[in-house]
Amino acid sequence: MPPSSTAARLAEHVDRLGHEHPPIDLASVDFTVHRPGELENRYGHVLDYMARVELEVDRNVLELTTLLPDPPDIDRRFYAEVWRPQEVQHGLILDELQVRLGRPPAEPDLTTIGAKMRVLGALAHLDAVQDVCRMLYYLTGAATERSAVLAYNLLHDGLVDLGETAIVRTVVAPIRRQEPGHYAFYRLSAEGLWAELSGWQRWLVRRLRSLSFAPVGAGTLRQRADFGEVMRRLEVDRPEEFAEQVSRVERDLLWAHRQGLRVPAYVARAFREAVELAR
Repeated sequence: MPPSSTAARLAEHVDRLGHEHPPIDLASVDFTVHRPGELENRYGHVLDYMARVELEVDRNVLELTTLLPDPPDIDRRFYAEVWRPQEVQHGLILDELQVRLGRPPAEPDLTTIGAKMRVLGALAHLDAVQDVCRMLYYLTGAATERSAVLAYNLLHDGLVDLGETAIVRTVVAPIRRQEPGHYAFYRLSAEGLWAELSGWQRWLVRRLRSLSFAPVGAGTLRQRADFGEVMRRLEVDRPEEFAEQVSRVERDLLWAHRQGLRVPAYVARAFREAVELAR
């Protein structure tokens, strides 16, 4: 369990997220597009990737129940009552937009759970191992949500340039307002738990994280290439700066003893590989 002060802050944060940011109502969305061909050509791939990742939260919940057999109540409340309903709506809205642009609907994987995760989940019945798994969950969540914040900011600015005001106002702006709250939950949770871990647990977190890190939604080589293409379409001309912002939480926690480290090597390598695969 998180320390009482952290638990109280998390509970207040989750309550506020649920109250202030209900899932976006599909009926509130204005799908008016002025230049569908140009929008599809420039951002169709981005919309498809984002829609797939957002819709795969149902599989993410399955992974969480495998990885964390007995999570703190606040974690369960966050992912079941706040995070999942919001993210599913993001995916449905983005998918509806791309279908209206003439693209096929996203094809999310909603059921696959890898063998390595099943093994780790079996070991997580030991409290000390479950704390390691929780830390990995928080780090993954922080990197994922920070990636989303950056990507939606870039998409927002690109759509403004295209003059697609309805999509900006009723799709991207509402979605990007919700993502920072998710990031804050993971960051606060990670900071609180890291302070409680023993030396061997911290070593294991570092080791497992360095072996398992991948950009959001990029579990296969094809998906990593797709992620690299998303970065190209969003005009991320400095992937190393993008990687630095994505990995800030784990850099500051896991690797604080290595002063001057801007990006963990495994993060820089993953983003570099995605760009190369896209090329």
